[in-house]
Amino acid sequence: MIFSRIRTRRPATATGSCPYAHHHTTPAAPPGPAAPDARSVAGQAVAFVRQFHREHPAAGDPGPRIRRVLAELDRTGSYRHTAEELAFGARVAWRNSARCIGRLYWQSLVVRDRRHLDTPDAIAEECFEHLRTATNGGRIRPVVTVFAQDLPGRPAPRILNQQLVRYAGYREEDGSWTGDPAGAAPAALARSLGWKSGGERFDVLPLLVRAGPGAEPRWYEVPDDAVLEVPLHHPEHRWFAALGLRWYAVPAISDMTLEIGGVRYPAAPFNGWYMGTEIGARNLADADRYAMLATVAERLGLDTSSDRTLWRDRALVELNVAVLHSFQEAGVTMADHHTESERFLRHVAREQRLGRPTPADWSWIVPPVSGGLTPVYHRYYDPVDPDQRPAFLARPPW
Repeated sequence: MIFSRIRTRRPATATGSCPYAHHHTTPAAPPGPAAPDARSVAGQAVAFVRQFHREHPAAGDPGPRIRRVLAELDRTGSYRHTAEELAFGARVAWRNSARCIGRLYWQSLVVRDRRHLDTPDAIAEECFEHLRTATNGGRIRPVVTVFAQDLPGRPAPRILNQQLVRYAGYREEDGSWTGDPAGAAPAALARSLGWKSGGERFDVLPLLVRAGPGAEPRWYEVPDDAVLEVPLHHPEHRWFAALGLRWYAVPAISDMTLEIGGVRYPAAPFNGWYMGTEIGARNLADADRYAMLATVAERLGLDTSSDRTLWRDRALVELNVAVLHSFQEAGVTMADHHTESERFLRHVAREQRLGRPTPADWSWIVPPVSGGLTPVYHRYYDPVDPDQRPAFLARPPW
């Protein structure tokens, strides 16, 4: 339940996808907001420093820090966050993520400061270490790794993958698909660069890193020890395992920009853990993804002659049962949509007690299975402010 992107009912916007892994991917990200100008950066910097000191009273008067930041901005056109400011900003960016149902845990985000790294080789290696750290033997940890910031006239490297781990997709001559159609474009790019794909249903895509605008991307095979995958089986239907389905444990979003106080970090992969419906109701069920509902319905012996038999609904529930059961049996952290809905309302109540709004995009907070049975369905939320910062932002490609 942590960070991705969707198409149909939840179109991607400039505010990006859920950074706690509640996403559904497919289309390319829309252009993000324009980079702030010098005056805007100064204003955002001052606002952020004041917020940091307000929420950290022990830091004292923000005045001296504001003066240093403004002087650095005047001298270089940018400024550098302290380690404490970076960690706070990344966590608040998660707290501000209107599409994320898992924000109760925003303070637990592990922030890996790798701002000194700005080469594709170093970024790739640390992305793999990010996966190992987040996987944690199956007890998934929310992690963000922050690489170099954009500087005036010097854009930092970008990770081109939507997630650090995704499956490739291949279109066959008869129009059918092998693998994940959402992974077709990165697979084609990687192959054009020399990657030798396996052509199978669950080929892990290589990591693609671009050093600068117009530079040829470099590809890196993701090491086996950095990817934990869970084979899927059902607690009642033994035939389910023969479908050969599996999914990876860590949903680490890697195509969004972290913006803190006017400073942009274009390579800042982040993850939480999955909510079961992200896999069972979207990745494996959507018609433009793995499209498994008809297969599951057939094996269940359901009447598929009419929509009124609700065969899709019944197959969808069993698919989600298998996902939750498999992750639990494998000892891998995963949330169910009922529990996570209750936890989100605890987060809303806590933020209200602290006098902070909790903006939420209802269409993303309500789960795609049995939404009306969850408490998040039956209420309104604070409106989404597209200018709220810190934030994870959709990033235009280059």
